[in-house]
Amino acid sequence: MEPEEFDSDVLRQFVLAFKKGKLKPIVKSQPVPKNNKGPVKVVVGKTFDTIVMDPKNDVLIEFYAPWCGHCKKLEPVYTELGKKYKNEKNLVIAKMDATANDVTNDHYKVEGFPTIYFAPRDKKNNPIKFEGGERDLEHLSKFIEEHATKLSRTKEEL
Repeated sequence: MEPEEFDSDVLRQFVLAFKKGKLKPIVKSQPVPKNNKGPVKVVVGKTFDTIVMDPKNDVLIEFYAPWCGHCKKLEPVYTELGKKYKNEKNLVIAKMDATANDVTNDHYKVEGFPTIYFAPRDKKNNPIKFEGGERDLEHLSKFIEEHATKLSRTKEEL
């Protein structure tokens, strides 16, 4: 609730609208990027559902913080990963500044940076967290190949 003027009528109208399910939550979000054509798609609070939760695509999403040293170290590797898979029609490599945007789905818990999830196109509410592996091109690629539901190219031998 963000009223310009606050009185009992404004509060009553707010509570009634809430009870009827007519309120939209306020989502913290950076502006939607005008150009999002790079190898790594930028996700913001307002585009989380349309990009990450899109049932047509598998999505690898990195939640990062701009000040995080591990995230800065991962950036060139993650960009390389995006380039490697850029021709995959049903796979999106994405990132989101989790300090400036709300994650609008409770299944994507961000408790440290970077946090990486793979969201299979057919199991968006059951994402797979990347844990325990090196955050390098080889291990991230292997993680994608292991969990992707539909890759057009043949899997590489490691």
